[in-house]
Amino acid sequence: MENRDFYQLLGVARTATDTEIRKAYRKLARKYHPDVNPNDPSAETRFKDASFAYEVLSDPEKRKLYDEFGEQGLTDGFDAERARQYQQWRQQTRQSPFYESSFRQDGDLEELLRNMFGGRQGPTGPRKGADHAGEVSVEFLDAVRGGEVRVSLAGQGALRIKIPAGADDGTKIRLAGKGDPGSNGGPPGDLYLTIRVRPHPLYERDGKDLRIEVPVTVAEAIRGANVEVPTPHGNVSLKVPARSRNGQRMRLRGKGVKQRGGAAPGDLYVVLRVELPDSDSPRLEELAAELDSFYSEKDVRRSLRSKA
Repeated sequence: MENRDFYQLLGVARTATDTEIRKAYRKLARKYHPDVNPNDPSAETRFKDASFAYEVLSDPEKRKLYDEFGEQGLTDGFDAERARQYQQWRQQTRQSPFYESSFRQDGDLEELLRNMFGGRQGPTGPRKGADHAGEVSVEFLDAVRGGEVRVSLAGQGALRIKIPAGADDGTKIRLAGKGDPGSNGGPPGDLYLTIRVRPHPLYERDGKDLRIEVPVTVAEAIRGANVEVPTPHGNVSLKVPARSRNGQRMRLRGKGVKQRGGAAPGDLYVVLRVELPDSDSPRLEELAAELDSFYSEKDVRRSLRSKA
């Protein structure tokens, strides 16, 4: 199995905090997201690799398994305790004086574990098959709007799983009969999946509401303007009032997260980000000096000192 360095993929140290990992992923997602790089296979590959790396390193249990066993520890059915027993047995075997002649070829880890620890004896009467639990990673907008994802299950092939609108990180769904087969005429077990929602490069979520930062020019903030804002449900035109301030928040009703059972959807909050010109023209400094003359309160930070 390929054993990629997920820390290197995100550009963080192995000691990185959750916040550092999240920031690194969001930066890469903005750069390589398919919406930003249409028809660019290499960017799509980078985005998928970064998304999978984030999925693993943002989950404490998965990160612990990855740190200890690499990608092998993330495979379906991997038994960490048995793997540790195997490693301990292997170390003891290496220290044995008969090691050179008794065992030199390692073979496949899973096969060794099966041979070493064997299987369980079946029940004598009808018994339901064992349930299984797992996780499924979904795109942010599929969780907001509802959608479908494909997963591959051992022995069952690919399945299409419906993601309910409004699903959040940690939402659980049940797939009846998708666990282990029953024994002696018993019914099959179930599969319980926990949804893990990937971050989006534009939107942040707070319950049923969303937040997005929208850049505007200095002129648009001063004069007012109609600007196009992307929402999960299509682009809309937003009227920016004259004399708008940097960080000013505006609400688009009903453009947030869909809710189950026909409940009213959440809202999308637009936060204005005033972008300064990137020109180095001397004329820009002259205009800035002119703007200073229009402040009625020359000391704009006076309130900070009065409350310190």
